Amino acid sequence: MEGISYDLIVTIVNKGKAEKVVETSKKAGAEGGTIISGRGTGIHEKAKLFGIPIEPEKEIVLTLTPKDITQGVLESILKDADLCKPGKGIAFVLPVDKIAGINHDYLQK
Repeated sequence: MEGISYDLIVTIVNKGKAEKVVETSKKAGAEGGTIISGRGTGIHEKAKLFGIPIEPEKEIVLTLTPKDITQGVLESILKDADLCKPGKGIAFVLPVDKIAGINHDYLQK
């Protein structure tokens, strides 16, 4: 479908918080999201157990959105997932140049 541009919102949160990100995205107009498990630390996570560094488990949420709703979806995620607070996670947006296999039916509403 020509003329429709998309962004990919990538949200990285602590394990157990991804479902809330997907629910928030849907309420803001996105069709859903894909949750991927991951591990890693940020500057606010220096956890150790018996002197051994622990890599906290993370969840990565990939949310594909039409460009015209990206800002609203991102703002909703930032607010509902408390991403403005240290150690809660991060979200960023990547432009999508090409796409295939997406269901465009919801765009006809």
